[in-house]
Amino acid sequence: MKYDVIIIGAGPGGIFSAYELIQRKPGLKIAVFEAGHALEKRRCPIDGEKVKSCIGCKSCSIMSGFGGAGAFSDGKYNITNDFGGTLYEYIGKNQALELMRYVDEINMNYGGRGTKLYSTAGTKLKKECIQHDLHLLDASVRHLGTDINYIVLENLHAYLRDKVEFFFDTPVESVARTEGGYEIRYGERSCFCEKCIISVGRSGSKWMERVCGELQIPTKSNRVDIGVRVELPAEVFSHLTDELYESKIVYRTPKYGDRVRTFCMNPKGAVVNENTNGIITVNGHSYEDPARQTNNTNFALLVAKHFSEPFKDSNGYGESIARLSNMLGGGVIVQRFGDLIRGQRSTNQRIEEAFITPTLKATPGDLSLVLPKRILDGIIEMIYALDKVAPGTANDDTLLYGVEVKFYNMEVEVNERLESCHEGLYIIGDGSGITHSLSHASASGVHVARDIAG
Repeated sequence: MKYDVIIIGAGPGGIFSAYELIQRKPGLKIAVFEAGHALEKRRCPIDGEKVKSCIGCKSCSIMSGFGGAGAFSDGKYNITNDFGGTLYEYIGKNQALELMRYVDEINMNYGGRGTKLYSTAGTKLKKECIQHDLHLLDASVRHLGTDINYIVLENLHAYLRDKVEFFFDTPVESVARTEGGYEIRYGERSCFCEKCIISVGRSGSKWMERVCGELQIPTKSNRVDIGVRVELPAEVFSHLTDELYESKIVYRTPKYGDRVRTFCMNPKGAVVNENTNGIITVNGHSYEDPARQTNNTNFALLVAKHFSEPFKDSNGYGESIARLSNMLGGGVIVQRFGDLIRGQRSTNQRIEEAFITPTLKATPGDLSLVLPKRILDGIIEMIYALDKVAPGTANDDTLLYGVEVKFYNMEVEVNERLESCHEGLYIIGDGSGITHSLSHASASGVHVARDIAG
């Protein structure tokens, strides 16, 4: 089989590549290969009753499938160059913002209409943060919610499925250069294309590393973010979340000079497990539907670690810490902030007696046995700093779930068209190491599609 364009990966980058190609050149023959399931078949078997922990599915429905790892996220699209990736370094700041706004319009047209767009513009909270040595980053945030995000994906798939040939549950084994294009091998079969877009996301990091080695595409090491997910009563952060929904706050620790940041804030949301290459980490969701909301707000506190020579495997470092957590807790560990400060592990009794009901059943334990001291010191300092703008953050009963790890692909060398050193081979989305968010990944897909369509 021969196609004009083959897209590897049906996450946001792949979806918006396909969408824009159809808009620009409806006659193109396009195939999308996805290792995971179709959207309607993405079901995690963990139900909390019969199945309480990961059973190691061949394809993780949380991380893979149509919609990518963001399909069951809380659907936050951050329109900003301040975080979420470095796409603007390749295509320019104005162009990056224009593409993110274009993506937002598409999401509105496919089921997101009526959701709220929050903005930090003109907020007095920025001044309050600065007064306490905290820095609120600028952004506009569209919050779809996990429920509406799913509806948008359903509608996009319904639009694309008759115009694009989808191959679900079909992991691509290799990509080879041929005369006039590329050969895509999967199972015992292969097909060919003139242009190839690789958008494999973070879960495809090891595959991406191998393909770059085989095709001799230059790469460089990226960072890894390590930390915890904080859960506290929604009232503590309500003055921030009511106005901004998600506040990206950065703090530089006086002890080590490390940057600690808030990430993925979920007002009235729930803490959830996440499976990355067989490692159980923690994440958070929130819903637009009031009936599915909780009394708690959760967010991550992350410390970014960059490594220099001779160590290059930043993801391996993060994985080793996550595996230690899994070894000690059988999965995710939860600890009260008061217990952490007093140097004692949390117990089931202390968790049950707390003035907060956890939204995730995790193993009570001691995070100081898992997280390196430097990272844990930074998180503790950040909690006390946040307590100045959101009193109650440093309460004894504030829950810390660990570990949360954000893995980033090594950064792949591409040009301003997001094209690799091989003509017609584009590498986009979080798999490129350039984007780290739904909005940036989607925008990179539109950018490449416009380049191919001409």
